[in-house]
Amino acid sequence: MKKILITGPESSGKSTLAKKLAIHFNGGFVAEFAREYLKNKEIYTESDLLQIAKGQYDLEKNIGSKHVDFLFCDTGIEVIKIWSQEKYGSVDPEIEKLLKLANYDLVLLCEPNIPWEYDKLRENPLDRKRLFNVYGDFFLAEERTFNVINAPIESRFQQAENYVVKAFEWEDD
Repeated sequence: MKKILITGPESSGKSTLAKKLAIHFNGGFVAEFAREYLKNKEIYTESDLLQIAKGQYDLEKNIGSKHVDFLFCDTGIEVIKIWSQEKYGSVDPEIEKLLKLANYDLVLLCEPNIPWEYDKLRENPLDRKRLFNVYGDFFLAEERTFNVINAPIESRFQQAENYVVKAFEWEDD
């Protein structure tokens, strides 16, 4: 199984892209666990981030065991680390441990060059470009290869599909 991470700042098209890729490649899809976890919470605390990280890790592991060739993950533990660092100025060591365990065969980093859409769980409408650079710096510091999705909205899927095909030398019919 090839595990593909689609990540980046909020409202950068991650969910839409991950779902479309999963359908196109007949793969598995791992939703962003934080959305389900937070949907009925009025407020959250720093300790909630560890629970979200554990939930995301478990979801990836469980769906990944379903014998699919490709698993498309709508965010990963790196989001929780960056979120924690940005909001609280620190990261729980357990989140760091989970991050080390979460391996991906391909990383697609979505640039926030599409319109921001309101959502009650989103917090940074004016800071997306800076956060995009934080993601890039994170992957560079971790010495992880990543590909930037920066095509106009109507071409993003094609750009992402090309990265998947190229990464796995797989011909799409």
